[in-house]
Amino acid sequence: MNSIASSNTFKNYLFFWGGQLISILGSSIVGFVLVWWIKVITPDENLASFLLGFANFLNMLPMIVLSPIAGVFIDKWNRKYVIMIADSMQALITFFIILIFFFGAENVVLVILINSLRGVCQAFHFPTVKAIMPIMIPKKNLSRMNAIDYGFNGLVQIAGPAVGAVLYGFFPISDILWVDIITFFFALIPLILIKIPKIKQKNSKEEKFSFIRDFSEGLRGLKKVPGLVILLILISIVNFLGVPFGTLLPVFVGDIHHGNQYSYAFVVVLMQVGMIIGAVIATIKKDYKNRVLVITSCILISVIGYFISALSPIGFFTMIGIGGMIRAAMTPLINTNFLTIIQLHVPAEKQGKVMSIVVSLAWFVIPPGNLVAGSLAALIGIIPLYLTFASLIAVTVVITLLFTNVRSVKYEYVYGE
Repeated sequence: MNSIASSNTFKNYLFFWGGQLISILGSSIVGFVLVWWIKVITPDENLASFLLGFANFLNMLPMIVLSPIAGVFIDKWNRKYVIMIADSMQALITFFIILIFFFGAENVVLVILINSLRGVCQAFHFPTVKAIMPIMIPKKNLSRMNAIDYGFNGLVQIAGPAVGAVLYGFFPISDILWVDIITFFFALIPLILIKIPKIKQKNSKEEKFSFIRDFSEGLRGLKKVPGLVILLILISIVNFLGVPFGTLLPVFVGDIHHGNQYSYAFVVVLMQVGMIIGAVIATIKKDYKNRVLVITSCILISVIGYFISALSPIGFFTMIGIGGMIRAAMTPLINTNFLTIIQLHVPAEKQGKVMSIVVSLAWFVIPPGNLVAGSLAALIGIIPLYLTFASLIAVTVVITLLFTNVRSVKYEYVYGE
C-alpha cells in the first residue's frame, strides 16, 4: 500500500511539514491569548468555566459532524487543494475576529461563535494531512515521523503560550491576532511548491460516485481490523474523561490557585515539555510489537498525572505542571501507536475515509465532555471533578483489557504491502 512513497516524496513532506509547524505556532499563540482573554473578562469562576467549555464544544462540534463526510471527499478531491483552502479559510476567520476587536465590537459569545468556524476547516485539514502521510513517507519512517511530529509540535506549543503570555502583557489582543495570519503564509508557500501524489481510485471508471458506498467502505475498513473498534471506543472514553483537565485548566490555575497569565503559561509550557519527552521516547523506539499494551499502559500512567495536578497545594504551579507533564508525555506514545495502526492497516486509497471516521468517533465525545465539564465543575467543584474522572479512566482501561478483544489488534498488515 506504500509503494508511492519515496525519498523524494519524503523530502517534499518535510518541506510541507516545516511550514505547517510555523503556522501551528501562530495558532498556538492566538489560541492561548483568546482563552486567557475569555478568562480575564469573565471574573465569575462558574461563568468562565461554562464559557470555556462552551467554546471548546463549538470548536469540536464541526469536526465531529463533518469529518466523516469530509473523509469521503478527501479521497476524491485533490488533497493539496483541500489543505490549501482549509488553511486559507482559517486565516480569514482570524481576520474577521481582528475586525471585531478593531471596531470595538468584541463580545465573548460573538468571538467564540466566529472562532468555532475554524472547526469546519479542521474537519477537512486534519484528516487530509494524516491521510497524505502514508503516500509521502516510506513505511520504515512512518512510525518515527508520527513521533517526531508530536515532538516538534510540543516545541511549538511551548513557544506559543510563552510568547502569547508576554505579548498579552504588552500589546492589545487585536494586534496579537495578526500573528496567526502572518504565519499562515509560511504554511502556504511550501504547500504551493510541493507535489502531493494522487491516488488512483479502484473502479473509478466503472462505478459512479456514491457517498453512501464510499462511507460504508470506510466503516468496513475500520471493522476489518480485529479489536480496532474496541480500541477506538476506549480512546473515545478516555478523551471524554480527559476533557475537564484541559478545558478547565485556566480557571483551575487562575481562580482555584490564584494565578495569572504567566502562571497559566508556565503550566502549559511544562505540559508541552512532557509532550516533547514522550515524542522523543516514541522516536527512539523504532517499533512496537504490542501497540495495544503500550497504549493502555500509557493511559494508566497519564492517570497518575491527573491525580498529581488535582491534588496540588494552592499556588504550587510546579506540581500542577508536573502532573500535566506526565499526562502530556503519554499523549505522543498513545497517539502515534494508534495512528500507526490505522496507517499500516488501511490502503492508501481509503486513508481519507477511514481516518476521518476515526477522527470523528474519537472526538465525538469531546463536545459533550466540554459541556459536562463546565456544568459539573460549577456543581461539585473542579478538584472533585478531576479526581472522579481520573479514577474512571483507570477503571475503564482495566475493564477493557479484561473483558474485550482489544488485545486482538495485531501488528501484522491486513492488506499487505
